[in-house]
Amino acid sequence: MIMPRGHQLLLPANPMFMLFSLFGALLLDMLQSMLWLGNAAWVPDWLALVLVFWAIHQPLKVGVGVAFLLGLLTDVHQTSLLGQHALTYTVQGFLATMIHRRILWFDVPSQALQVFPVFFAAQVIELTVRITAGGLFPGWSMLLAPLLQACFWPVVTVLLLAPQRRAPDPDKHRPL
Repeated sequence: MIMPRGHQLLLPANPMFMLFSLFGALLLDMLQSMLWLGNAAWVPDWLALVLVFWAIHQPLKVGVGVAFLLGLLTDVHQTSLLGQHALTYTVQGFLATMIHRRILWFDVPSQALQVFPVFFAAQVIELTVRITAGGLFPGWSMLLAPLLQACFWPVVTVLLLAPQRRAPDPDKHRPL
């Protein structure tokens, strides 16, 4: 694939780094849900954010199966309807895998605009499952969560791509 102008050639992603970043996002979500702020509907879902990032950047390693397993773990931890987060994360993983080739051609702020519908669709699916199961409507502030996740996209991109960046090489005669 031809790289767009201005994009840096990245090193391959370390599978252990991917695993630890997903595990760290899961722990951050668990910690957040135990605090008083975690029950708010507008709080961003960090695991979904990291999951979509890796599904876009490494779709062969992190996809629908990993999303389903992480969704089940989240359901068990939050004692929510079993399969609610699993369905949401699976749909997010599928949508991210579907658009991964197109989205990598954009710069990072434009990528945030492109992943916003993925986060919004997941929020709508989660709300639909919650209300269908007899839960209460959490309020209109829940629409802030996908917006915050899209706003945090550039920060997550910089943090998770940092280990893959090459050091600048002063040799002007090498093509890479």
